[in-house]
Amino acid sequence: MKIKDATIAVQSTPLIKPFKTALRTATQIESIVVKITLDNGMEGYGAAVPTEAITGETKQGIIGILENVLIPKIIGREIEEINKNDKDIQTSCIGNTSAKAALEMAMYDALCKLLNIPLYQLFGGKMNHHVNDMTISVNNVEEMVNDAKKVTEKGFSILKIKVGKEAEKDIERIERIYDEVGPNISLRIDANQGWTAKDAVKIIQSLEQLHLPIEFIEQPVSKHDIKGLQFIRERVNVPIMADESVFSARDALELIRHHAVDLINIKLMKTGGLREAYKIASLAEAAGIECMIGSMMEPTLSVLAAAHLAMAHPNITKVDLDAPLWINDDSSRSFFQESKINVPYLPGIGYVPSMPNH
Repeated sequence: MKIKDATIAVQSTPLIKPFKTALRTATQIESIVVKITLDNGMEGYGAAVPTEAITGETKQGIIGILENVLIPKIIGREIEEINKNDKDIQTSCIGNTSAKAALEMAMYDALCKLLNIPLYQLFGGKMNHHVNDMTISVNNVEEMVNDAKKVTEKGFSILKIKVGKEAEKDIERIERIYDEVGPNISLRIDANQGWTAKDAVKIIQSLEQLHLPIEFIEQPVSKHDIKGLQFIRERVNVPIMADESVFSARDALELIRHHAVDLINIKLMKTGGLREAYKIASLAEAAGIECMIGSMMEPTLSVLAAAHLAMAHPNITKVDLDAPLWINDDSSRSFFQESKINVPYLPGIGYVPSMPNH
């Protein structure tokens, strides 16, 4: 079945409250939605978000590369030849991973609708049942403690704590949160590249002395600092996770070769789509490294696509997919109910976004 047409729309959805990390502050999700249409009228949807601090992409850049480079590559192509189509998308330009992910996502959505199967079945079937976490944005200590209290009262048992802005205060942030909401809580610590390697070792060793239930420390140093990750991992017991350091399977292979991390965080906006994400998870599995799948501040459509992959791959053992819970979008509530993720048994991704003009 041929791909007949593709259109683009821009959506802007306000967040319930600002989302703050060591890299940026977000007050809304601005997403670029791609719709492809097959000859038989079936439609597939994908979405991208501009995250300049991580992927380097802007809204205008995503729209431009989709309209002028990526979409022309697939018009008139057979949707069933999805690997060939995707390879042409991925090799058509350098970078632009979010734009590539949106178009590839739309192709997978359309193909699964044509086959009348949910997306997770195309990737091997539902074999995992994940518990979602909730992120605590980096703020002053009291605000972070209050946010943690509200989240745990809603039933979340896993908190992802954003740190990395002030290394000397990060220990206090983490300890105070645990003192208020423990002991039946697991902590995930994300520094978003905010520490130096030496500071990271000092902080993590101090946290280890407090015997806190920390699952992992995520991306403590700059994404390019593989030696720094290795330096930290050799000196602490808490598992070290890579996030911004891994955009591709080649990046994952480099970290594996240097024995630099214990875990890898996969995000579709970094990998350029589902196929590369699956490849990273499989490569890490061969090396004995478990993966988590996460997201940027993204719309329900793309986060739900990531959830499908998480349900299907045996080496994706954790999820960090709370972005839909940060937005005023009632349509996401049937899929993301606090810490529970309900992947729909519907053809494709199982979600149809609105398509305003851009």
